Amino acid sequence: MTSPVTSSSAAESSFTAHVDTFARDHLPPREQWPDLVFDLSELQYPARLNCVAELLDAHVAAGRGERTAVIGDRLRWTYADLQRQVDRIARVLRIDMGLVPGNRVLLRGANCPMMAASILAVLKAGLVAVPTMPLLRARELGVIFDKAQVNAVLCARSLAGELEQLAGHPPVVWFDDPGNADGLEARMARHADPFAAVDTAADDVCLISFTSGTTGVPKGTMHFHRDILAICDCFPRHTLKASADDVFIGTPPLAFTFGLGGLLLFPLRFGAAGVLLEKLTPEGLLAAIEAYEATVCFTAPTFYRQMTPLAPRFDLGSLQKCVSAGEALPLATREAWQSATGIAMIDGIGATEILHIFISASGDEIRPGATGKPVPGYRACILDKDGQPVGPGTIGRLAVKGPTGCRYLADERQRNYVLNGWNLTGDAYEMDGDGYFHYRARTDDMIISAGYNIAGAEVEDVLLTHPAVLECGVVGRADEERGQIVEAHVVLKPGHEASADMVRALQDYAKQHIAPYKYPRAVRFTDKLPRTETGKLQRFKLRAQ
Repeated sequence: MTSPVTSSSAAESSFTAHVDTFARDHLPPREQWPDLVFDLSELQYPARLNCVAELLDAHVAAGRGERTAVIGDRLRWTYADLQRQVDRIARVLRIDMGLVPGNRVLLRGANCPMMAASILAVLKAGLVAVPTMPLLRARELGVIFDKAQVNAVLCARSLAGELEQLAGHPPVVWFDDPGNADGLEARMARHADPFAAVDTAADDVCLISFTSGTTGVPKGTMHFHRDILAICDCFPRHTLKASADDVFIGTPPLAFTFGLGGLLLFPLRFGAAGVLLEKLTPEGLLAAIEAYEATVCFTAPTFYRQMTPLAPRFDLGSLQKCVSAGEALPLATREAWQSATGIAMIDGIGATEILHIFISASGDEIRPGATGKPVPGYRACILDKDGQPVGPGTIGRLAVKGPTGCRYLADERQRNYVLNGWNLTGDAYEMDGDGYFHYRARTDDMIISAGYNIAGAEVEDVLLTHPAVLECGVVGRADEERGQIVEAHVVLKPGHEASADMVRALQDYAKQHIAPYKYPRAVRFTDKLPRTETGKLQRFKLRAQ
């Protein structure tokens, strides 16, 4: 193993292609950054780098332009097609809109080829992409506009409503807007010349991604051009073992880094294809896997759980690998999916702050019940409350470092995320004697009841195996006698009724499968659980009820 290269080394350059230096000026102070480690040969990037030149242009230059790159609804673009679309959008941004390198461009659109091309064009043009979830409301968008000081917007016409409620927003160019003579497609048609990728620094900010708000207050995370390549050269290269023959498909939005990597960046890095479809249901995703002969699926545990009973109705013979991330993977979901499809799920934990998955396992390395081991390129350990590493068998704070790490946009919470060079993800984990990491809870979701530490996720895992339970979320509820009690919020399957008898049945079931002190002393039935657009359970909303 070579010596680690850190961000204070020659890999960092004072050069920047940014004319507008807002992003660089609003990085956290260098002493608040995590340590950055580049101890794989493939992570040794040059000081000047544009990630789209590597992800897209290099394939065309190498003669792979006719390979399929992106597949949409009734649309299929080769790498050469995608390059032409990206170049035209880049020219619209730089020539028509007068943007300069370093300007921020907010993007709004569902998963589709035009959204993908727009993101890539922003990066290729030396601008900074600020992708946003389609379901965000005007108030939430306003916060992002103000925080990122957005200069321009590319937005699908179908998402105009919330944007138009904002007074004084930056210039907007609409796409997927047939007949609009001033729309993006009409403007693109007026540009035919290639666009040379801006000669950006490897450490020029190219992406400001906002966290999905599981705690209620999203934060802007800033990532460099080299970070985009680094996530492609770690998890998909070493754990997923992606190849040019793969067809990637899934549900996470491109505005969510799980989706941006899994459905766009990873396929492009390996010369593969990505399928981008809007508003997929569990049945729709299964049908699309069959129709497009997808080999790799990315989605959240909730979707896998909903797809499981439907899977036998579809031909999933092409499917080889299934990646689960976004929230903890219950053991019951893993086992049910494997029983239905024969596929051992690849679990993973990532973070918007670190950009993508950093702990996982695949193939023979999978150990049910464990997330996995650090992905090559990353390191991880468990820290106690004093910030000291602890050995196997102790629950503590998960700490990670690697080639990517947390850099919040002008946010005091940077001090809380980084400790002694480690990224603290906010997850409570335990490492076993073989070096596997086991999820226990979010650190703010640990329940302390009568002196016992109880992981809500463990109680959820058990309840999800009960035949009457469709979904559940477990939180701590304040209690005068015990400090907290375990409270389960349960969605029942059709045909089962919420009743006192059902409460007792669930409590008895929990006592039979885990230590009795962990059983839910309170059970609330609900029609649905609060989730983010990316499928993450918002436990803070359960606690607030």
